[in-house]
Amino acid sequence: MTRTARRLVPFGTTIFSEMTALAQQHGAINLAQGFPDFEGPAEIVAAAQRALASGANQYARSLGHLPLVQAIAAKYRARHGLDFDPLREVVVTCGATEGIASALLGLLDPGDEVVLFEPYYDSYPVAVALAGATPRFCPLRFPDFALDEAALSACFTPRTKLLLLNTPHNPTGKVFTRAELEVIAKLCRERDVVVVSDEVYEHLTYDGATALPIATLPGMRERTLTLSSAGKTYSLTGWKIGWGVGPAALVAAAQAAHQYVTFSVATPLQAAIAFAIEQFADAYFAELQRDYRERRDFLVEVLREVGFEPAVPQGAYFVLADFTRRFAPERHGDDRAVARLLTERHGVAAIPPSVFYGQDRDGKRLLRFAFCKRMETLAAAAERLRAMGGAR
Repeated sequence: MTRTARRLVPFGTTIFSEMTALAQQHGAINLAQGFPDFEGPAEIVAAAQRALASGANQYARSLGHLPLVQAIAAKYRARHGLDFDPLREVVVTCGATEGIASALLGLLDPGDEVVLFEPYYDSYPVAVALAGATPRFCPLRFPDFALDEAALSACFTPRTKLLLLNTPHNPTGKVFTRAELEVIAKLCRERDVVVVSDEVYEHLTYDGATALPIATLPGMRERTLTLSSAGKTYSLTGWKIGWGVGPAALVAAAQAAHQYVTFSVATPLQAAIAFAIEQFADAYFAELQRDYRERRDFLVEVLREVGFEPAVPQGAYFVLADFTRRFAPERHGDDRAVARLLTERHGVAAIPPSVFYGQDRDGKRLLRFAFCKRMETLAAAAERLRAMGGAR
């Protein structure tokens, strides 16, 4: 008999754990889970080592190590013209995932409703359920994932308390345009709805796309809690250093939960990320984008070559691809079945993205591939994919 709380039973084990375990079992190349298979900058690692050796090994202040919150505030001021008080309007969390959970736990009451774009990062509906709230889903449809204003407007009801935005977007790679953000902002201002904006891929954009924080739009700073993290930007996903910035009332709401969820995060790693933010700026981001664009273009071309139909992402480091021309659903099944087949028989692991959908059925014909890997890893995956033979 299960003892898991009823609100968590529907979610089961995260798909990332499931597919990574399957990849390990079958010796598959893991293009499923979105973590780099290369190290972040050695200078940042050295900064953490210096912090460890200097005695920065006790609890940090719950809202964040002072050098880090100061660096975060300075970054938003310099890049976006947004002024945040580092002591009251910044909170450091155990990765952006904890930031999302703490924000929703702190802002929502049972019975509130939350607008989610689908597909979504898989922790979003879980955090909504933990808060006792109800999700309402606005679909972004393959292949362009354009915002449908009418569909979004229909998601709002008198019980809508919060909209959870993600741009650049996981798993689609969509970067919301200014016009789309203005539609979202208008609806949220009209309905007095708070925005929690997950911007962890803020520095990973391609082809001239720009990740614009919705907090920069008129009337949105005061109703937006912006979340980001160091993991994606500095290729240090295991450090789990995230943060939220926004008006003091929204930060205080997230902090009300954060102080009891983790209290604080690793002090020496916070010190190292403060160093990273201060020392690694535009030249580093430009090189990161060039490297990832090369990986993206390589993977997209390989997927096309072997019979998939990929949507070319403008941001993040994932590709969603329609597999139905290569693996007919009537013969091979849905995305879960094809993901298992690809892992077990052909040695390449991908994510079945139907787990990122609440209502829409698009995900059942798609797979998500991560390209945050060394070119050698992607080349090895390409060799295995090409070995599958012709479409069938």
